[in-house]
Amino acid sequence: MDYRTLPVSKWDEHHVRCWLESTGIKKEYIEKLYEEEVTGPALVALDDSFLRGIGMKGGQIHVLTHKRKELLQLQQNTEEAKHSTSTTPDRTAAQTDPVTPRNGSAQNTSSGDNGGPVDKSSRENTASTSGKRQRRSNNSQLTSTDDHLELSNCRPFRSQNTDFKYVKDKVLSPESGVNDLITPCHEYKSFAVAAELNKNQLQSKFASEVIRFASACMNIRTNGTIHFGIMDSIEDRAHKHGQIVGIKVKEREHYVDALDYIEKCFCEDLQEIARKCIHPPVFVEVISKDSQEQRFVVEVDIEPTSSLVKGKFFEVYLPKYNEGSHKVTLTKDRALYQRLGAKSEPVKPNNLATFIRGLKDRDTQREKAELSSAEVHTQIPQNLGRKLSILLNDGKSCMDDSLWYILVTNRCEKENLNHINFLMHLNIFCVFDFDENSNISGLYSKYKEHHATRSYFLQDFSNEGKTGNSLAQKHLSPFDQTSWIFCNGRSDFLGDEKPCDENTWIRTKKKYLKKAVTRICDEILPKGSFIVLFLLLSPVQKPLVDAFQEFYAEMNGTEYIVCIAECRENYEKWAHLAQVSCSIEMLEQCSVVGMKLSHVDATIQAMLPSTAQPRHLPVFMRGLCTLPSLEEEKLFSLEILCVDQCDDIKLDLLTEKEIQEIEQSFYRGKKITWENFWLADKGLCGEIIEREACKDASKLLDDILRGREFNYSVAKLKIFHHPGSGGSTIARQVLWKRRKDLRCAVIKASYPPVTVCEHALAFRDYEEKDISCCLPVLLLIEDYDEDYLEELRTELMDAVASRKTNSPRPYFILMCCRRSNDPARLCKASPLDTVAVTHKLTDSEKILFKTKLEKLRQKDIKPEFILTFVLMCEEFNATYVRDFVAHILQDIDRSSRDTCLMRYVALLNFYVPNSYVSLSHCEAFLGLGVYTERKTRAYDFKSHLSEQARMIFIELKESTSYISSVQIIHCLVAREILHQLSGNEPQSQLAMTLLQEKTLFGNRFGQEEFIKFIRDLFIRRDKRSRGDSTDTLFSPFIEHVCKAEGCEKAIAVLKAAYELIGKDAFFAQQLARLHYNNEKFREAEYWAEVAKLHSPDDSYILDTEGQVYRKWFSFTVDKMTQEDTPESIIQKIEMALKAMRCFRAAQQAAKAERDSMNNAGYFGEVEVGCRLLKFLSTLHVFCVNPDRESSELVKYLTTDYIPKDIEKAWGRLHGRLKGLRQNLYNALEWISEDLSYFQTDKNHEKEEEDKKDEKEEQIYNPRKWLKRQSEVYARFFTSASLLEESKGGPGSQLMRRMNIYRSGGGSVTNILSFLTDKKENRSAEKLENILSLYTENPLRDRLEDNDLINYILCHITLACLAPGSARLLPMQTLRELSVRFFKGKRPFPASAHFLLTLLYWPDEALDKEPNPDKDEILNTALHTLKRLYDIKMKDVPTRKKRIYTHFFLGKGYGLGKIVHKTKIDKLTSGSLDERRMKWLHGTVWNNPRIHDVIKRVSGWTQDRRLFIRGHMKEIPILPLHRDSVPLGNENVTFYLGFSFNGLVAFNIEVENNPIVSRTQGRNTHTMLFKTLHVAGFADKAI
Repeated sequence: MDYRTLPVSKWDEHHVRCWLESTGIKKEYIEKLYEEEVTGPALVALDDSFLRGIGMKGGQIHVLTHKRKELLQLQQNTEEAKHSTSTTPDRTAAQTDPVTPRNGSAQNTSSGDNGGPVDKSSRENTASTSGKRQRRSNNSQLTSTDDHLELSNCRPFRSQNTDFKYVKDKVLSPESGVNDLITPCHEYKSFAVAAELNKNQLQSKFASEVIRFASACMNIRTNGTIHFGIMDSIEDRAHKHGQIVGIKVKEREHYVDALDYIEKCFCEDLQEIARKCIHPPVFVEVISKDSQEQRFVVEVDIEPTSSLVKGKFFEVYLPKYNEGSHKVTLTKDRALYQRLGAKSEPVKPNNLATFIRGLKDRDTQREKAELSSAEVHTQIPQNLGRKLSILLNDGKSCMDDSLWYILVTNRCEKENLNHINFLMHLNIFCVFDFDENSNISGLYSKYKEHHATRSYFLQDFSNEGKTGNSLAQKHLSPFDQTSWIFCNGRSDFLGDEKPCDENTWIRTKKKYLKKAVTRICDEILPKGSFIVLFLLLSPVQKPLVDAFQEFYAEMNGTEYIVCIAECRENYEKWAHLAQVSCSIEMLEQCSVVGMKLSHVDATIQAMLPSTAQPRHLPVFMRGLCTLPSLEEEKLFSLEILCVDQCDDIKLDLLTEKEIQEIEQSFYRGKKITWENFWLADKGLCGEIIEREACKDASKLLDDILRGREFNYSVAKLKIFHHPGSGGSTIARQVLWKRRKDLRCAVIKASYPPVTVCEHALAFRDYEEKDISCCLPVLLLIEDYDEDYLEELRTELMDAVASRKTNSPRPYFILMCCRRSNDPARLCKASPLDTVAVTHKLTDSEKILFKTKLEKLRQKDIKPEFILTFVLMCEEFNATYVRDFVAHILQDIDRSSRDTCLMRYVALLNFYVPNSYVSLSHCEAFLGLGVYTERKTRAYDFKSHLSEQARMIFIELKESTSYISSVQIIHCLVAREILHQLSGNEPQSQLAMTLLQEKTLFGNRFGQEEFIKFIRDLFIRRDKRSRGDSTDTLFSPFIEHVCKAEGCEKAIAVLKAAYELIGKDAFFAQQLARLHYNNEKFREAEYWAEVAKLHSPDDSYILDTEGQVYRKWFSFTVDKMTQEDTPESIIQKIEMALKAMRCFRAAQQAAKAERDSMNNAGYFGEVEVGCRLLKFLSTLHVFCVNPDRESSELVKYLTTDYIPKDIEKAWGRLHGRLKGLRQNLYNALEWISEDLSYFQTDKNHEKEEEDKKDEKEEQIYNPRKWLKRQSEVYARFFTSASLLEESKGGPGSQLMRRMNIYRSGGGSVTNILSFLTDKKENRSAEKLENILSLYTENPLRDRLEDNDLINYILCHITLACLAPGSARLLPMQTLRELSVRFFKGKRPFPASAHFLLTLLYWPDEALDKEPNPDKDEILNTALHTLKRLYDIKMKDVPTRKKRIYTHFFLGKGYGLGKIVHKTKIDKLTSGSLDERRMKWLHGTVWNNPRIHDVIKRVSGWTQDRRLFIRGHMKEIPILPLHRDSVPLGNENVTFYLGFSFNGLVAFNIEVENNPIVSRTQGRNTHTMLFKTLHVAGFADKAI
């Protein structure tokens, strides 16, 4: 039997399954419930715990319970309907004919013999339509669904409100009988067929039903309403009884005019009364989401007031359409109708007298009922203030300032603009404004006076928008400035976005509204973090209702939706239209209606957690200035710390418990907030401990402000700290202390440096009288990237330089706070501006921490809930951490979901610095998703966690997206949790399980960050340069798995990651690296190919491919035995050549990459090439001669000679092997030139330290590496015997060049490296030997370009080491040799132009007269150097473009005036790090010994640009520090350096002695000579 015909109590499990299938529940859960034998009674009793026990998720539980509630309500309504009609057993037959009275026997009795014709006509009429109805019913059945329908309310009696609407397919309460005479009874008619008939038929049927119903109500003296368009037939299985379907109304006049039958059907003396009792038809629109056709429910109200009907009874004829004559006739006799139950029935003849006698009693009852209803009932006022508080804040005294608000509103009248101040104090994320004039006279015009905003149109939130902007992109800063969305254009906008009418809006813009709402709810703001506030300020139109429906659908209900409307009419129109999606009752629950807007304003402002008082900043003149919200929000990349920070907090609203929670959160491990400092200053919580490092940081800051040691426009103060040691707290303590005498802010590093720079300058200048006299700005930047910091510093310095103002104090101080595993080492490297914060406590700090811990315990705070502080008290002792964690975890349920979550978070937190998991991810994982029913909005995630999880999790808020997240309180605690909860399960298995968690990877909020942390878990390597303890080959996690579980497990988990995270090229690259490091070369080759397939142009991936073959080649060579076959030898050679080909591909790809400088391809090619040469030299075919030379190999590689033994076998190799020399030469030359641009002296101490643990693909000292590889390379291309044979031919030139290469004179970098040799005499001898290998007369015997460059540089280098060497040529000769680089039409390397700048710089001995030709040579060389430098540097970060100065201008002439940097280094005391700091801060120039060697030259400044005069023309000079260039036009002196980027000025000083100045001479040379003389250097030479 169909379950729909049975009550739920009689359902078996089959019935339940059928019903479940109609609800949309997932099939897997339907089957589980069927297996559990859930019958009807069991279905009614099901609870949440049972459903979760069978694995049902929260969303499915929500759907099931909601549908069950509807089912039970519908069955209850049906039972009530049956009870009310129990006296009419033939209900079905009666309902099929709207004209024939329901009780056929009664009709026959009353009409006697005359009833026949009536019955016949009636039956014919019924028959004529019943077939149509049956067919319609059958057709409807084909498309019907078994959805259970929602109940709806009837239109209020006598209401003419045109805004009232019915919603299609909702159900009205069952038809009703007489109640209290005033409450109307209801009767329904589907009228579906009749509405389609012609005018006469329609009017006769309509009038017949109305008059019969009306006369029955008038005779009983009860109010009533008859409804046409409501289903009344239960035979139609496609619909429910009382279901709203509506009818098409072609002409309203047909229904109004139909009531003219009153005059025909009522007695003449009663017709006027009937007219007054029967009100005109009301047409109520039926609305539907799906249907576009307009339908109505036509209703007629009957109101028999006692003054009209007293003492009267109403007998009526009924009109009837005759199908034969096509005319309307009346029934033969009048009938007296009454209301019996829910029907209008004729009074039986034998009851007629009794009925008439009872009229008097009914009149009396009517009079009493009217008097009772007319009494003025004192209306109990609704507590709207409390309702508003509950809706917005769950009834708390103080609003949650962490919630965002989305405002949806329409036109705001001018008088209301004074009462919307509460909006100025809410965290409004965005506004959907349907007022096209809002910018001129509406809400926007008022709001933007107080807040910075960004205006958009709906299209801007859609991918189809013309601009293509995405709100979710961080640079749009949706969280820092309110987004104002004009939903219907702007009347004042000059573009195309103009307002449109309602229909046009629905057609053209509604789709964009849907996308905008979806984007906000699905991509930006997680549920529970925001409230949608509908503010109905003027009459409502359909688009505003569409906005509600979109939010309602996206947010799964009204839990986070609030509506405020002062005018009930506006609300009712909105609610009646919105009921398509949501019932009127639910809308009422989430709405505040009728409360004056001024009262709403005052009520909400009283609930705000802070007062609306202005904030203030310090100014240079020691006063204060006001910082309005509007100005502060314009600087959205800065979190500004004001003088009176937190003074606006309402202390009376802060409970003691809330204060304790703020304090306890900090000691649990949360980042300190300004509220912590403020409460401590007020004495409302304990003092914040001040560590020694805080005092050190304050002292360094004082030194910076006083200009000690160095003075820059942008200074840096660095704080490196162990995780959890309080580094961030110390940085904020410094800010808090200095907020009254400096302008302080925290940088939001999610914004680009150029934006931060712009805001920082505006922040410094704000409200200052003179921008040249402003307070320094202290900017805190945390957990930064070095490239970002350097770019920001450069932007700030350039911006300051453009100001052309000088200041004795820095403009900006960047306080850089970053986590490090070795802060002491980083502090040691830069002690003048760095503070280290470690876990180690001083004796005084131990006392402070111990005392503080005791005070916290006295407040009944358990140590487990301030774990981070307790561990810090114990200096994070490993044993203490282990024992403490073991104590917390001793009773934990290891199988629970939150324990599993703890392990996942621990895995990320331990291996990935600064990682976290969004709260949304956690909720999804724990089954607390969007369908969870919450009793209050103050939803506490922690309440769903185990006690252990609550102890070790801290909740954070991400600074850019403001999405809440969780993290384990400390990485050491994470490590212990990972260890202690793993048991026997290896970490690779835990990672594998994590990768398969679809709920985590499918969750949309915080998805980008989550995937990044997962990638870092598998890919991010530790680097000491980032503050890690060591350098690693792979990510620490992969290295752990390799060490603890074996490389196979590491490979398996990396493969899983590759498959599950989008088949990423870099995962494939890591797999290739992992395989070749474990000597699995076939697999490595496969994965390198896979990586290249995904990213064919990535230089790093191409380099990895080369490394595969390089490692493979080295492995096979090392394992080679005497028995190796010729075929295996060929394979080895081909493998090496393949590696070199891959490395050359990486080189080409690197050239095309604009944002990186990857030189690994060149190093790789040289290494594998040199190894190949060694391998070839061991083969018997190239036997070594008695002098231990591989002359046979040299001959093969450098000539056309091919040994007979390999002529055929190596046929495909000869060409490539004979190109080996040139390929290696090109790579070595590129490396040498590359190293010339950059600082090449590496940390020798670090190199020695790491020799024991040398890492792959890392070259600590490239200069030494180049020298070593150059010797290896040259050794295989030199042979004394071959040199004798060639007798001065081309072969002898090659041999000579290779001998020079072998001796160290073959490249610029190798030649310059002689200057770093501690034994200068030995280096000088080597250089003299190299020069002896060149021709004796280079002016006559033309050298090749590269040979000439090396030849000249050898002279310059030798002059620095041994100025009196007999091998040295005069400067003039070197100039003559080098002029080729100027005159030649072909391109020359940068080193050639660099030599020209050294040789052609004005020399007091050689350049006594000004020479325009020399000036042109010098200027052309400098311009070319600059052009080549810009090409070389591409778009790499600023910090990687550091200039390396090779030489300085010294006190002398000729080659003696060229002084190498190593000379200055040798005169500077201290360790390598100390010498670097002296160079960095400029204190190296304070050494008087250096003054005796280096010459100060004179120049001048113009508009912060620096110039010096060459032979004749002025030459721009690059200052090492831009902010060291004085303002205005000044004469200056400085030290001159020579780099591959041109001339560089050091230690710039203004010439402040007017006597010691340059005098005007008759010519340029005289002026230059006098300049040198005044400087005191003219008479000195080296």
